[in-house]
Amino acid sequence: MGVVIESEFWEPNKALYIFLFISSFFSIFYLPSKTAVANVFDHAPPPSFTRFQRSFLLLFSLSSVLEGLWGVFGEFELSYYGLSKDQMLKLLCIGYAASLFVGSFLGMLSDLIGHKKLCLLFYMLHLLVSILKRVIGIPTIWLAGIFLSLASSIFSFSFETWMVVEHEKVVLKLGQRQDSLNDMFWLMTFFESASFIGSQVFGNYLIDGNVNKNITSVWNGAVVLAIVAIIYVTRGWKEGPRIAADFKDYRISFHKHVISDKRVWLLSCSQACIHFSIAAFWILWGPTIVADGREVSLGLIYPCFLGSKMLGSTAFPWLCDGPLALRAEECLLYVFIIMGISLSVVAYDYQEIGVLVTLFCLFQACIGVVLPFLAKLRTMYVPNEVRGGMISLSLMPANAAVLFVLVLRSYDWYIGNSAIIAIAALGLFSAAGCMYILRNWGKQLHRSKHDL
Repeated sequence: MGVVIESEFWEPNKALYIFLFISSFFSIFYLPSKTAVANVFDHAPPPSFTRFQRSFLLLFSLSSVLEGLWGVFGEFELSYYGLSKDQMLKLLCIGYAASLFVGSFLGMLSDLIGHKKLCLLFYMLHLLVSILKRVIGIPTIWLAGIFLSLASSIFSFSFETWMVVEHEKVVLKLGQRQDSLNDMFWLMTFFESASFIGSQVFGNYLIDGNVNKNITSVWNGAVVLAIVAIIYVTRGWKEGPRIAADFKDYRISFHKHVISDKRVWLLSCSQACIHFSIAAFWILWGPTIVADGREVSLGLIYPCFLGSKMLGSTAFPWLCDGPLALRAEECLLYVFIIMGISLSVVAYDYQEIGVLVTLFCLFQACIGVVLPFLAKLRTMYVPNEVRGGMISLSLMPANAAVLFVLVLRSYDWYIGNSAIIAIAALGLFSAAGCMYILRNWGKQLHRSKHDL
């Protein structure tokens, strides 16, 4: 979480921002000619397809700003309510418990009733949180934490699933190339990271230099964003009838394509491992950097991580269709190993701040590569009618692991930061093992078809 108000004793070199910006620009500018990303930025035909891409990316960016706005001030906002460190930890436990016991099944609900309705629920939850914080105040902070956790669960699957379903309709109607879907995956990761940076800028603009006096203006801003998004979705987007006829048909399809498919199990395990490592990173990166009494400007480091993630997402077209093209499973195998090594170094010992920031930036750059590739594999192995349920249910082990770790921390700090990071690194190596098996299965299937 990005914290804006900190003592500035160490801050990243401004050249790092310039490097990330220029590298992302050149990576996009010199994209392989096979990619279809140009349709998003120019007026090439067909116009209805371009309009769909632009409209969705605008909506997703707005949603990302809304999602990232609540993490800008981090612990400072919670301390504004008068919460102690123990109470903050309990609030995290409550949030992850809600994600575990309720959020894990929202994907199935989305598949059954329609993804547009779940996206509207996402905005409604943010609107409720904003009103609760602005009008009622301190006693409802626990309820607001539950709503935010459920909104984050919806954000993790519903927009992607909605985009894939609507994209397929446009592709079938217009005959557009299917590889344009891969471009949407990395563009979503790119715009999400850029929007999170935008949420930090927006939050600082709203407080106008006086966070104690003007923090309530952030909640007012969230209300406006949520209302605008609700109007935009209600009037500007249409959704066809749901794919699943009823719960019985959905249950049969889910069992056939998810429960009974070993490839989906491996993919789900990888998703759970990466989700746990991301959660551990965002919870612990600040305490890790400021360990041993070191004081740094966390608010200036936060954009470096998101910029690294943006740069990593631009590598996806090069690794997918460009001269560096690799099989998705093979690329993920290598990237998971790099991520595991980077977290292992952090877990082994606290390093000099520059080394820590470099390792964390590398980790985030790898996240930018991993997320589009996982989305691509989901398209390969999971039918659209059960995609939301598969994503949300695969996050259940990760949410359970985070909740377990947080509960341990609530009892006399039973488990340390380095141990949690080491567990995350072990999970990433396990994800690499899953990709290794999945890659070998794919090669065996290819050989069998070739022999026939």
